[in-house]
Amino acid sequence: MRTIGKLLSAAFTTSLLLTACTSTPSQQTEEINDSTTPLHLLKPDYKVPYGELTADEVKADLERVFNYCDANTPHRIIDKDGNEVTDLQNLPEGAIVEKGAFRIGSYEWGITYQAFLDAAEATGEQKYKEYVLKQFRLLAQAVPAFQKRDGQKEDIEDAQMEQIIHPRALDDCGTMCTAMMKASKRAGEDLAIAPIINNYFNFVENGQYRLPDRTFARHRPQHNTIWLDDMYMGIPTIAYAGIYFDDPKYFDEAATMYKNFVRRMWVPEKQIYRHGYVEGLAQQPTYHWARANGWALLTTVELLDMLPENHPDREFILNQLRAHVAGLCALQSSEGFWHQLLDRTDSYLETSATAIYCYSIAHAIRKGWLEGITYGGVAQLAWHAISTKITDEGKVAGTCVGTGMAFDPAFYYYRPVSAAAAHGYGPVIWAAAEMINLLGEWHPRTNDSGLHYYEQEQTNPAPLFYLTEDGQGEAVK
Repeated sequence: MRTIGKLLSAAFTTSLLLTACTSTPSQQTEEINDSTTPLHLLKPDYKVPYGELTADEVKADLERVFNYCDANTPHRIIDKDGNEVTDLQNLPEGAIVEKGAFRIGSYEWGITYQAFLDAAEATGEQKYKEYVLKQFRLLAQAVPAFQKRDGQKEDIEDAQMEQIIHPRALDDCGTMCTAMMKASKRAGEDLAIAPIINNYFNFVENGQYRLPDRTFARHRPQHNTIWLDDMYMGIPTIAYAGIYFDDPKYFDEAATMYKNFVRRMWVPEKQIYRHGYVEGLAQQPTYHWARANGWALLTTVELLDMLPENHPDREFILNQLRAHVAGLCALQSSEGFWHQLLDRTDSYLETSATAIYCYSIAHAIRKGWLEGITYGGVAQLAWHAISTKITDEGKVAGTCVGTGMAFDPAFYYYRPVSAAAAHGYGPVIWAAAEMINLLGEWHPRTNDSGLHYYEQEQTNPAPLFYLTEDGQGEAVK
């Protein structure tokens, strides 16, 4: 990547051009035209940052988000007076998990935990991993304590613990189960969370309603409705169970269900997914909600990470990844974001979906599933867009709140956005971690004003250059 010193030549040229273009006629000594000025070097008026990016810049954004998350997700049990409870063997009435800005057992935070585990590996900063382990150590003690105190009651008194102990939907358990299985493999210690994992996984396998072909479905908003969201809420959990329990039958189950989702939800002429599918309808409602497409893309990437290299369905999944990314890239906005309804450019630009796409594309490049020359700039433009939504405090703005399903466009157009929506934090952390990894392996550089990804660092300071084998380049004159 170019240093600041190497940017001086291009910056000086651009500065002169901008000065000339903004001068009054009396100040101009020479007319600005195609013969006198390299107009192609005029600086465009981008709405988000554009051009080269460093890992340190991404790390700074990641750090702000981490600090906000850490400060707003307490790690303790408190009594009814707000005092910390240290003896969890004798949990007093009224004691609860201390509330913060986010629910520590929600599906959104299951994603956040997984993202922080990867952030620790990307940066070498163990505080990200420790954040996860600290929460899971707490839950390992809290779950039996609340079960002991409230075991005879219909519901656990604390709502957060009720969701963890008595899951009633994939949202309650899928991503948390995956996060805990991953953490158990990476912790280097016994986290004592196996009973929680087993309880979660039992619901995924046996508690969630399924169609006769074993595809996840819900009886809302219509009977036998398939939600694209559930592709991610359950399939990676089943796939990772193949690793966690060392049982390959779960790889096959996950791959089969993935194909069942694709068969129903994929819209080949647009190369993107519909949000909902009602089994038995001849005319399916087709709205391409951005975050749901993100869940589908993330499922694809996770499956490719988890399945054995020789799995018979791997080629199908890999081809699906490439087709989906091609469809999405055709719909990326000029600002780097994707729209709330992907194919409707008058719907708003949304942060969480953009972050999921950024992570997934960057990860796929690093794994060799996508070509970095083609897609590196797409991922980086997405990150530049995301970075504009990270506040100084570390909040993630521009995220669509929790969203059900409807069969009309207005529902999606007018979903509120909020920095309080937990859905944006895990994807942004994951995107940051993977961009740091990507920038460690590829070398983004502007050439003739356009950003390009190079496998070899390009050191020529000229704003336009030909490539040479040694990476030094040859300036265009």
